[in-house]
Amino acid sequence: MKKNKVVNNIVMLYVLNITQLILPLITLPYLTRVLSISAYGVVSYVKSLIVYATLIIEFGFLLSGTRDIVKANHDKRKMGVILGRITVAKLLLSIVAFIALLMMIKLIPILRNYPLFTILSYVSPFLSIFLFDYFFRGLEKMNIITYRYLIMKGISTVFTFIFVKSDKQLLMIPILDILGSIAAIVLIYIEIKKMGVKIKFDSLTAVFKSLKISFIYFLSNIASTAFGALNTLFVGIYLSSKDVAYWGIIMTLIGAVQSMYTPISDGIYPHMIKEKSLRLFGRILLFFIPVLIIGSLVTYFGADIIMLIIGGNKYIAAAYLLRECIPLLIISFFGVMFGWPSLGAIDKVRETTFSTIIAAFLQVLGLIILIIFKLFTLNILILIRTITELIMVLIRLFYLFKYRKLFNN
Repeated sequence: MKKNKVVNNIVMLYVLNITQLILPLITLPYLTRVLSISAYGVVSYVKSLIVYATLIIEFGFLLSGTRDIVKANHDKRKMGVILGRITVAKLLLSIVAFIALLMMIKLIPILRNYPLFTILSYVSPFLSIFLFDYFFRGLEKMNIITYRYLIMKGISTVFTFIFVKSDKQLLMIPILDILGSIAAIVLIYIEIKKMGVKIKFDSLTAVFKSLKISFIYFLSNIASTAFGALNTLFVGIYLSSKDVAYWGIIMTLIGAVQSMYTPISDGIYPHMIKEKSLRLFGRILLFFIPVLIIGSLVTYFGADIIMLIIGGNKYIAAAYLLRECIPLLIISFFGVMFGWPSLGAIDKVRETTFSTIIAAFLQVLGLIILIIFKLFTLNILILIRTITELIMVLIRLFYLFKYRKLFNN
């Protein structure tokens, strides 16, 4: 029964992530055609920047909150206290994130030219405070998360085709995301009420204690943005709007592939906390290695066709960048699997975070060197990211070997 539950969680998260893959890829070819390259560059850039705001608001609670809910062992009172405590913590963090966003709007030209679009894009991550993903992950009710996403993004996707026709409707993109988020919040509150869980607000002391505990998870998450959002930030500062658009569409595709790894990680994470099953972990790795090889071959030989379908003729020239990202896609799979679902499950949170911070530091150091020596190009940026993620994987593999006896064989 436990195996069936894990399989069901992974299947439901795959439905979620396939939807997360398909819906953006449905709107992506449409947006690249109805928007100018510069306008799509703005959309891509702002979305990458909003990742930082989202990370501040989440603050690692997706992992620490999941762990807390698992340990609450279905005690409704305890779960209500956890929900209240994390909600207050996230509301405080959202103020910090918004202030940081306003500062960036003032400092970065591309944001200064689109302040309202940037602020509206922040609203949807703010509303995610009330979606309580960590709660349903801890209960291993991944189906609720999936249904919520289908409603949230289904609404924004359908109405994107109806209302967004040119650069003039740029503001409709974040507005539609906001409407979808509100609909999802309504669904989530109905589900929580059915479960009989009431949100109970804790003391500020308990709130700050939860922030302290979650900080180590936050460090890992914020460091990992050096592999994605930080790169995009520098691309927007040092390269042309055309390069921003190219980089944006390539990173969208890379992110879409990497999003297929997270159902595996998220699906087994609660189970690994309880069981620490090394056998299950090994079987999943062995199953997906052939899939990685097949996917890499398809990407290499079909890069031109992929770029034509997704972006149109304007983006075929960026197909070579997609090919150069193939080693990164393979390495990042092992980076995900050797992290929270394995090291995190045996309480090696510091080690997991340390590996990410070291890799992120090397990534930032590489960016600085590229800027100083005027070598900042998309090709070299991909190479730097690939090397630093490989270093992270090797560090995590070392820790897995060192602490292998903590797993149940």
